[in-house]
Amino acid sequence: PPGAPALGPEVDRLRWAARFAAVPDVLDAGAADDGQWMLTRRVPGRSAVDPAWRARPAAAVEGLGRGLRALHDALPVDACPFAWSVAERLTTVTPGTPPDVRAALADPPPLDVAVVCHGDACAPNTLLDDAGSPIAHVDLGSLGVADRWADIAVATLSLTWSYDGDHEARFLDAYGVAPDPARAAYYRALWNSTGDALVVPGG
Repeated sequence: PPGAPALGPEVDRLRWAARFAAVPDVLDAGAADDGQWMLTRRVPGRSAVDPAWRARPAAAVEGLGRGLRALHDALPVDACPFAWSVAERLTTVTPGTPPDVRAALADPPPLDVAVVCHGDACAPNTLLDDAGSPIAHVDLGSLGVADRWADIAVATLSLTWSYDGDHEARFLDAYGVAPDPARAAYYRALWNSTGDALVVPGG
């Protein structure tokens, strides 16, 4: 449909990532007069924001933190043909972004650790098994090499609209990283000021 994101980038990224991590297996993809389509093999598990997990936020958040760390550890930076760099994302800053925010975004923090980022690490995009263990990741249309905080900042931000209570510390503990308020603030501002945030929150 008009305005829908192109599926080509996601198909390419899923097919690459499937060599290293648990993501949907693309069986076929194509385009027709009324839009594009993609067929994937069924992935087991339930979204981390399924009602069953909203009722058990602590377990869900621990699964999310472990899942994102496992994805970052599994995907090889040197072999990744995709990027999600600050420089590229700054070209998509939305027209209504205030000048002071634009100025702050032009001064990114130094790189912490380069990883292959999910690109939309919001809570719904991790699937958990019945025990709360992460078993797959979905919605990888923006996957690419970036600072790990580009994912961590968005993942922890999404906890605020996905679950009741404050679960950021639990997520960071499960991921295995100390809090970094400056990087978190920067990458949240970048997310909120670019086309990335045009995705429905949590999706």
